[in-house]
Amino acid sequence: MNYGYGDIKLFSGSGSPELAQGISDYIKVPISEWDIVEFPNENILVRLHGSVRGQDVYIIQSHDRPVHRNIMEMLIAIDCLKRDSAARITAVMPYLAYSQSDKKDQPRIPITSRLMADLIEAAGADRWITVDLHAGQIQGFYKIP
Repeated sequence: MNYGYGDIKLFSGSGSPELAQGISDYIKVPISEWDIVEFPNENILVRLHGSVRGQDVYIIQSHDRPVHRNIMEMLIAIDCLKRDSAARITAVMPYLAYSQSDKKDQPRIPITSRLMADLIEAAGADRWITVDLHAGQIQGFYKIP
């Protein structure tokens, strides 16, 4: 399929393989292959099996347990896709971690939902999709659609 950005490439993070397969089956786009390697020191490496240059790429990764590992895997994967010159990267996050930390309602606390937005954008995502945000204001934390 081509929608102006090149063919669609669909990738599954290790946090959502069943959902990714369901989406793949529904839209009739195969899941692209990559290696996700976790080293003994818990560092993560993502290695693509093929080029995504000029492609419209979707990465499906929920932030379920293990939360921090799934977040880092997604950020590293987005960076990997960006460095291989994907035309557009859409992060599909069925569950967005830290979405309940969306306001400063106490002194000396972070707005972690805003930090997540900054990290996803800094990694190189061009768009994001999630469901059931804790509060609509989270949409305003992102500069990307």
